[in-house]
This record gives sequence, structure tokens and C-alpha cells, in this order.
Amino acid sequence: MSPQQPAGEPLPGAGELPEQVRAAASSGGQRPFAVYLHVPYCRVRCGYCDFNTYTNLAMGGGASAGDYVDTLAGELRLARAAMEQVGLPQRAAQTVFVGGGTPTMLPAGDLARMLQLVRETWGLDEGAEVTTEANPETVDERYLAALAQAGFTRVSFGMQSAVPQVLRTLDRTHTPERVPQVVSWARRAGLATSLDLIYGTPGESLDDWRRSLEAAVEIGPDHLSAYALVIEEGTRMWTQVRRGELPLPTDDDEAAKYELADALLGGAGYEWYEISNWARPGHECVHNQAYWRDWDWWGAGPGAHSHLGDVRMWNTKHPVAWAGQAAAGRLPVAGHEVVDAESRELERVMLGIRMREGLELRSLTRPGEATTASGTPRRLVPVVGGLVAQGLLDGAAALAGRAVLTLRGRLMADTVTYRLTQ
Repeated sequence: MSPQQPAGEPLPGAGELPEQVRAAASSGGQRPFAVYLHVPYCRVRCGYCDFNTYTNLAMGGGASAGDYVDTLAGELRLARAAMEQVGLPQRAAQTVFVGGGTPTMLPAGDLARMLQLVRETWGLDEGAEVTTEANPETVDERYLAALAQAGFTRVSFGMQSAVPQVLRTLDRTHTPERVPQVVSWARRAGLATSLDLIYGTPGESLDDWRRSLEAAVEIGPDHLSAYALVIEEGTRMWTQVRRGELPLPTDDDEAAKYELADALLGGAGYEWYEISNWARPGHECVHNQAYWRDWDWWGAGPGAHSHLGDVRMWNTKHPVAWAGQAAAGRLPVAGHEVVDAESRELERVMLGIRMREGLELRSLTRPGEATTASGTPRRLVPVVGGLVAQGLLDGAAALAGRAVLTLRGRLMADTVTYRLTQ
């Protein structure tokens, strides 16, 4: 979840949701439901990180690591009551994702309690995907076995790189040798595994990135994510780049690294299903797809974001303030926004185009507009033809009425979205 807290309207009352959520009870209340639980603690704050994380595990006021699950339980009780008040139907969670921060800074028993809270609050769908993020240095074989016994089905390890100097630049605390060990332990416990990689770290060569990809393939997780490093203003790395202490990655460098990732991962049997994500068939991350496919979800914990119908909400960011509101019986939501029809349509296209199956072009038809036999709006025929000619959309898919990105198109997805929505 984004740590940013945009300007927005406060909630109408201590335990109430915005009135617009009531519309979701009738129009969108049957949409699938997911839960995100944010754990804000980290051993070290990485120089590139702008997430809502804290290295102080003893903040007090219900915000210390030892109090965290009890405070979270209070928020979940308030959330369920508020959803019932506006008439949202009870829906079992189809996915649960515990993110951070570093969730595995907490004992395994605390993560088990958090999952049990979800069961008690909303229910857990049979066959639900339940994931936690983990730093390789914070788990051992017993810890992972305890997660599996509690009902977790999946663990996502922050590998980032297999090159020690790159890990040092990123302020990562684990060693490359630790990653295959923890993946092996997770497999033994019956957990599906994912590795997160980052490319474009200042000073990382193409050979460094190849080494990381080859190491990840050799480990053989079920799922891999590869994200271009974004150096956010205000982070320590941003200051280092501004001072000239670290070189700024170039767009061409990041494009070359993405193309290398797609080639190596594809050759190893991983299929891309979203621009930054590859998986062995059947191991795509359901929780990721919940965001891209416009599910409803509740995000609990400091700074977490929620989405119900056309309403987005974000929690109070600082853990002490978040905990104080929950303890006082106030839903700890700092603000909300109602997404208008134009913004929702833009997001639908932007997110849909990122997926492997792409977007049905007929879904872009405006009222009263003529279409081709394949369903493409006639006004978009030259636009789609131009995108195919530029190598950004797959030609065969376009003829069948779908906008599907090519490899080059994945690198220019924003351009494709813009052209299709004008």
C-alpha cells in the first residue's frame, strides 16, 4: 500500500464510513473482497524506502510491536461494524496479504493471531490465498512451519539482488546465500514462494542484474516480481543522488534490464501475467490481481489504504496516532475520496492494459458509438492500428478485438493508456 496520504475528506463520524460506500452495498457489494494488514516495523530503514515503516519497536501507546495485534483487533472490530452500518454484505476474504515494513519482525504466533482475526471478523474463503512478506534474515525453518500450520499459503521474500555490493547500496541486511535456504524451508513447510527483485540500483551493471536473475531462476520460486527502482524524493538515496554520491539510473538502462528479465524468466518457464510479475502457470498472485481487477478490500494498520465501491480511504499514518484512535473507538481513517466516473474509467484501462490478457476494445465503446465486427469502436481503429504499427500492441489480438501489450508495449504502457483514452 502506498505510504502517501493525499488530501481528502475526513470521515463523517467516529465509527462511520462515507455515505457513498452505501451505494456499494447495492451496486458493487458482491464484488470479491480482500484484506491487507500492514506491519510497520523494520530492523533497518533502507535508503530507497518511502513506505510507512519504523525501526522503533517500542513506541508505546498501543503502537509497540508487542501491542500491535491487540490494536489491530480493535480496528478490525470497528471496520466490520462500520461496513455493516452502511449495509455492505458480509463477504469472506478471498485473499489476505500481510505487508510492511517487515511483518516477520513479529513472532510467528502474532501473524497467526492476525490471520485468526480476519477469520473472526469477515471469514476466510475456502482455498483463500494468504501471503506474508518476509526478510530472509528474520525467519527460520520453525518460523515458516508455524506460518503454514496457522493457515498461511504463501511467503514473499525480499531478495532484491544476488550481488553483495548492490545489496549494500540498497541497505539490505541479508546475504545472497540466505535466500535459497529460506525458500527451501518454505517449500518443506508446504508454502508457495515468491521472490521480489529490484533493478536499476545506482551502480548496478547489466551483468550484475543478469547474475541476480540467474540466481533467482536457480532457486526456482513459484513466482517472481521485478520492479524498477524508483528513487523517491525525501529518501536517503534521493539525497545521495542529488549530492552526486550515487549515479541516477537511466531509462535505457532500466529498459534493457526489463527486457533481460523477460527473456531469462520466460526461458526458465515463468510467464508474465502483469508487467512486473512472472509466475509458473497456476501460481499467479491472487492478491495482486485483486488490486488490478477492482475488488473491494480493507487495509488495516497505520497508513493502510482501503477501497469499497467508488470510495478510497487511508488510515492515520503514524502508529501512535493510529493506535490512539482505535483505542478510543474511532475508526482510524484519516481521509477519503470518491472516485468519479472519468477517473474510474481511466484506471480501469490503465490497470487492465497491464495484464497479460489485456483489455477488450469493445469496453471502450461510448454510448451510441459504432463498432467494427470485432467490437472495436470505429474512432479507435486508426489509434489501434498506429499502436500496432509502432510495435506496442499485438496485431493478432487487435484484430480479435483485444488490446494486448507487446514486450515493447510493456515498456510504454502509459503511452498506450493515454492513446486509448483520448
